[in-house]
Amino acid sequence: MVESIARVKHIRVTATKARRVVNLIRGKQAMEALAILKFAPQGASEPVYKLVASAIANARVKADAANTYLDEQDLFVSSAFVDEGTTLKRFQPRAQGRAFQILKRTSHITIVLATPDDADVVKATKKAGKK
Repeated sequence: MVESIARVKHIRVTATKARRVVNLIRGKQAMEALAILKFAPQGASEPVYKLVASAIANARVKADAANTYLDEQDLFVSSAFVDEGTTLKRFQPRAQGRAFQILKRTSHITIVLATPDDADVVKATKKAGKK
C-alpha cells in the first residue's frame, strides 16, 4: 500500500564498503534493519541507519497525506542498492618531485521501503513483464 524511497548522494564512503552494509539489511523488516545497523561495526552503517530511519519517516508522511493507516512494523526493505558517485581526485607529493594521485570515492545509496501489499503487486508486474 505504501512505498517510500530515501536517497543520499555524494556520501564519502566507497561503494564496495557501503554495499557490504546494505547487503545485511536487504529483505529484512525495517525495525530489524535498524537494530542490525545500530550494532554493525562498519563505518558505513551510521549513514545507512539514518537513511532507513528517513525512509520510515517518509512512509509515515506519505500515509498521512493519503489518509491511510500505516503500521511501521509492516514495512520492510524491498530494495536497497549502492551506486558509485563522483570521485574526488587529490594529489600528494612524493619523492624526487613526483606526484601521487589519491582517489577519494563517493557513493549514492538508495533504500526503498514497502508494505507487503506493494511487494506482491511489484512482483506480479515484473513477472507479467517477463512473459
